This record gives sequence, C-alpha cells and structure tokens, in this order.
Amino acid sequence: MKKIIYALILSLVVVSGLVFANREIKNEIPKKEVVQNLSTAEKKVQRKKWEATPDGIMFKNWEASPEGKKVYASEAKIRKAIDDYDDMKGVVTSLSLPPGSRLGFGIMVKINHDDYILSFGLEKSGSNEFEQLKSLKVNDTIIIKSHGVSHAPKYLYPIISGDYVERNNKVIYKRAPQKGGC
Repeated sequence: MKKIIYALILSLVVVSGLVFANREIKNEIPKKEVVQNLSTAEKKVQRKKWEATPDGIMFKNWEASPEGKKVYASEAKIRKAIDDYDDMKGVVTSLSLPPGSRLGFGIMVKINHDDYILSFGLEKSGSNEFEQLKSLKVNDTIIIKSHGVSHAPKYLYPIISGDYVERNNKVIYKRAPQKGGC
C-alpha cells in the first residue's frame, strides 16, 4: 500500500512539474527584433557588399546600359512634378502592362513624349476601387499626380505610382491614405 501511495505522489509531482514548466515557457515574452537605423557609413558598407553580389553586378550593368540610361533620363524629366505633387498631363497608350509584369493593375501612359508605367497596385478581391480606371480608353488624356517614381531592370520604362487620376476635370481615382501612417 505504501508503494502505491509513493508512486502516486511521485507521479503527481512529475506531472505538476511538467505543467508548471510548460506554463512558464508560454508566459515568456517573445523577443522582438530590434531595427536599428544605420548610419550613412554603415549604409555605404552594406551597399558595397550588395553591389558585389550577382544581383548587384547585374543592376550596375543595367544602369550603365542604354536601356538603364533611358529610364533614368525619363525619370529625371518628371522628378520635379513628382517631388512637388504637381499635375502631369498624360495620354493613355495601352490598357495593359508589359508582358510578365507583376505590378498589379496598371496602364501605360505617355508624358512629354516618354512612355511610363502607371501602376496602382494589386486589386483586392471584391473591391471596385479600379472600376473607373477600367473605363479608360487608348488615347484618353488624363491628369496624373504621384508621390513616387521607381525603376527596375525588368522594365524598360519608369514606374509611376498612381495616386491621383483625373479625366475631363473629373477625378476617376484617388488613392486612400494609409491607415496608421504619418
């Protein structure tokens, strides 16, 4: 009888110890990664490391190529309008993006005799935020405002982030402000 009681008490102690240990593990606060702002010198070092990688070498070669120089020249033509969030008059040249693009919904436009990709981002299922943009036709004249222009070696044109589009003095698209941002 004593052996059975000792066995029960021992098993009760082992089980309660396991339960208590498991509870402490669950209560631990997970450590969050600390994002540090890098100094200018550290950024330069990181950039030099990246430029030595195959992707960095490919990008530098693209920048020096005629295609890369053309993209940068086109960006420079609209840089002031982008920085000042000014109106840019454009003409729709295509209702689809170049084959293989993964920019979401977008169109091709011509601004000051240069072609640009006007990208609006991914379409949310069940959303109709791009419905009025889909009514655009080739050769429609539109007014564009944007906060950003970018480029990628994959594309032969600069990529304008579509923030505001107007046709015939009527706003047909305005990007909603991001929640929780500045």
